[in-house]
Amino acid sequence: MAVKIRLARRGRKKMAIYDVVVADARAPRDGRFIEKIGSYNPNTDPATIHINNDRALKWLLNGAQPTDTVKAMLSYRGVMLKKHLQIGVQKGAISQEQADEKFQAWLTTKEQAIAAKVDSISQAKDSAKQAALAAEAAKNQARLDAIKKREEDAAAAVAAAEAEARAAEAPAEEAPATEETPASEEGEAQA
Repeated sequence: MAVKIRLARRGRKKMAIYDVVVADARAPRDGRFIEKIGSYNPNTDPATIHINNDRALKWLLNGAQPTDTVKAMLSYRGVMLKKHLQIGVQKGAISQEQADEKFQAWLTTKEQAIAAKVDSISQAKDSAKQAALAAEAAKNQARLDAIKKREEDAAAAVAAAEAEARAAEAPAEEAPATEETPASEEGEAQA
């Protein structure tokens, strides 16, 4: 019986979450499996991978073949490196202590790299948010300036109209007064 370590899909449409399972190669993708050893959520950034490293290592040492995707995930988690080191220990190339030291050194550097990536993603989100807020503030300020300019233009237009009205009223008031004077003179002349 050929045993595979592969992904079994679950979750809703377009929001898939996968279980990492050990299954017979002849079983359907989402069908029977021997053991569930973890889960994988590609919807997060970075992708969330939870795998029982000890069980995965046991199955790999017993001959289970991982699919390409699962092999990449196991490499990311360090299971493939641990398998490589354990084979070296079994062959006598290195001691168990040396293998453990190498794995711990790799694990610390990997955790630092993951933490750095998470920090860079959060900083990028924060800087994008700050840039969006600054752009929105500039846009709002431009709107306020445009409204203020319109109000000033309207106030200037009203002031100009009032000045024209005053200018038009002043000659209009003088003109009827001059017309009345000759009419009154005519009235006096007739009397």
